[in-house]
Amino acid sequence: METFLTATALVAVAEIGDKTQLLSFMLAARLKHRAAIIWGIFIATLLNHALAAAAGAWVAQWLPGDWLKWTLAGSFLAFGLWALRPDTLDEDTATPPAQTAWRIFLIALVAFFLAEIGDKTQFATVALGARFDALSWVVVGTTLGMMIANVPAVMVGERLAERLPGHIMRRVAAAGFILTAAITAIN
Repeated sequence: METFLTATALVAVAEIGDKTQLLSFMLAARLKHRAAIIWGIFIATLLNHALAAAAGAWVAQWLPGDWLKWTLAGSFLAFGLWALRPDTLDEDTATPPAQTAWRIFLIALVAFFLAEIGDKTQFATVALGARFDALSWVVVGTTLGMMIANVPAVMVGERLAERLPGHIMRRVAAAGFILTAAITAIN
């Protein structure tokens, strides 16, 4: 349960103001088919985070205990500092409008999968996969965290962005990552 709750909380808070959440806002504003966008985000996140968590578990097998512990602690600390920097999304990466729900689903799936590559939540998933010996719970938790942050973004779009205090959410995400770094270093 610790794995699931940690993964869910870290990713949900870290995703606030992240480029993939900005992509969710943009897709909802431009494509207007909420269900197809949400399903695209879900499948893209599930695939991306399964690969990321598996990569983390693989790395954990090859690093000796102390190396893994300090690498993970340093990674979580770096994610905490990274979370303080607001993300932006270039308007040039905007997706063209589509007509059918199937096409919108594919646009959301591909755009979200690609946008998540190299993102802090993907790297966090790699680190969580290395940290916890419960790969499926890492994937389920990080995917749920992404959906907690992105479904409201799709449902209410720009109005939500105006109401969430981004600087406070970035600080909460940073604190969560730094706390995880400290717990990892201590254990």
